[in-house]
Formats: sequence, structure tokens, C-alpha cells
Amino acid sequence: MSAAKCGSDNPGCRLVCTRLIRATALIAAIVLTAATAAPALAAGDVKAGRQKALQCQTCHGMDGTAKIPEAPNLAGQSEIYLTKSLQDYRSGARKNEMMSIVAQTLKDQDIADLAGYFAAIPVTLGEPPK
Repeated sequence: MSAAKCGSDNPGCRLVCTRLIRATALIAAIVLTAATAAPALAAGDVKAGRQKALQCQTCHGMDGTAKIPEAPNLAGQSEIYLTKSLQDYRSGARKNEMMSIVAQTLKDQDIADLAGYFAAIPVTLGEPPK
């Protein structure tokens, strides 16, 4: 259908155009909502994060590889995931006795630095044990 034939007198064209406009508006609203609802991440300083990670090494290791069975590996984890996890431990939304205590002392920049540091550690996979 050409633009010249598609006018307000053509009910089929009007219906298609209305649906297209509504769908576009809905997609735009979803994208804008997601963009504004996502927490802003402070830029993490990897070097500062390494210094701050000294307090994490007993359980998580300086290389982000867990030293005790109860601790997860942090090396190569998503920076967004690490940031959210630490924020949730700090707020109490996520529960773990040790991590809640540790996270209480962290400022937003500390969390960003730690998340940046552990996310930046390259992960190499070897052959599985035989």
C-alpha cells in the first residue's frame, strides 16, 4: 500500500497505523523504564579494588578463587552481579552472616571498586579431572 493510498478514509490502513504507533510507544516506554530503573553503577577502580580486596582474601582469595567451600569464586563474575550482591548484603536483602557484617562497612565506591577488581580477573578453564 503506497502512502498516497493510505489515508484517514482507509479503515484498514488506519488500524495498522494505530497498532504500529501503540506498539512503538509501548516499546519506548519499556526501554525508558528499564533504563531509569536500573541502578547507576559507579565506575570501579580496579587498582583501588585490589587494595580493598585484601579483606576478602581469606575466603575468596586475592585471585578471586574461593579458599573455603562456603565461599563462591568471584574471579570473572559480572560487575553488575557483584555490585548488586554486595549492595543486597549491605541492605539486608540478601542474608549471610559474614557477608552482611563485611558489607555494612562498604561505601558505594568501595563496592564499585571491589566489583571492578574481581570482574577484571581473567578466568582460565582447564581440562576437567579424569
